[in-house]
Amino acid sequence: MSLITKTLTTGASAFAFIAVAAFAFPAPAQAQDCPRGTLDDRFCDVDGDLLADSPEDSSEWIDPDTLIFTYAPVEDPAQYAAIWDDFIEHLSQATGREVRYFSVNSYAAMVEAMRAGRLHVGGFATGSVPLGVNCAGLHPYVTMSLDGAIRGYEMEIITHAESGIESMDDIMGRQMAFVNPASNSGFRAPSALLSAEFGIDVENDLETAFSGGHDASILGVANRDYDLAAIANSVMGRMADRGVIDLDDIRVLYQSETFPTTAYGAVYNLAPELRESIREAFLTFEWAGALAEEFGDADGFIEIDYQEHWDIIRRIAAESGDELSCS
Repeated sequence: MSLITKTLTTGASAFAFIAVAAFAFPAPAQAQDCPRGTLDDRFCDVDGDLLADSPEDSSEWIDPDTLIFTYAPVEDPAQYAAIWDDFIEHLSQATGREVRYFSVNSYAAMVEAMRAGRLHVGGFATGSVPLGVNCAGLHPYVTMSLDGAIRGYEMEIITHAESGIESMDDIMGRQMAFVNPASNSGFRAPSALLSAEFGIDVENDLETAFSGGHDASILGVANRDYDLAAIANSVMGRMADRGVIDLDDIRVLYQSETFPTTAYGAVYNLAPELRESIREAFLTFEWAGALAEEFGDADGFIEIDYQEHWDIIRRIAAESGDELSCS
């Protein structure tokens, strides 16, 4: 079973089934005899940068009048659509195209939307970036920056302050919320780290649940619906800043090393001039307004190298036995 399929069957809401079913997949291109590494058979990677090569034949480029943009699934899509309004206007001006925001309810639906040609530009959560690259031809351009450096986050395992769970020694057999199998900090990283550092098999030693989003997992712990949750602490910080949760209600049991955060990019087969204008739109966006208020721990966008900066994420997937396959 592919990870995309597994995500749908274990971690996503009913909406994801409807959303994915609505996408009529294009007939896959005939497999070429070319280097491709872990990329889908539709793609080639002649230059070895781990990304799908853009088509050399201009007849294979897409040049839409309307660009579809989305951000990684969140608990309140309407709120986040408004947060991106200023950037969407900037992107429209930079590209000369209408830009529409498209809400998705799961990482799988987001990957499948780009794979099906229904999504052109997006912010992919850390763990879903390799799936976007391998299965949909995502070219990650930038991530958010702070003081000229890549802004990161840590995976944390949290519990309610009054749960009676005092340390990692107390978690065996308890219910832990994960986001979904495509999420780095919401499943892959904790699965690998719990096994490597504590000898805990998440499938057999814990009662697992999939919440569908970091914010849903965090709220679940705050409301005592879950004993534990594996989450991205950047999300929890933003929720606390908005007054959605009180950090005094949360106990952090474990914190990982720092991971890169959401990557923003476009699909591989856009016309080159359009792709370049999208990249420039991210790099020239003035960090202000609702986006700056929501992401107060960032000050802009910075270019990234997928091969370098997502190496740790691919290694975590490999340690978890995940081939990042879309077959």
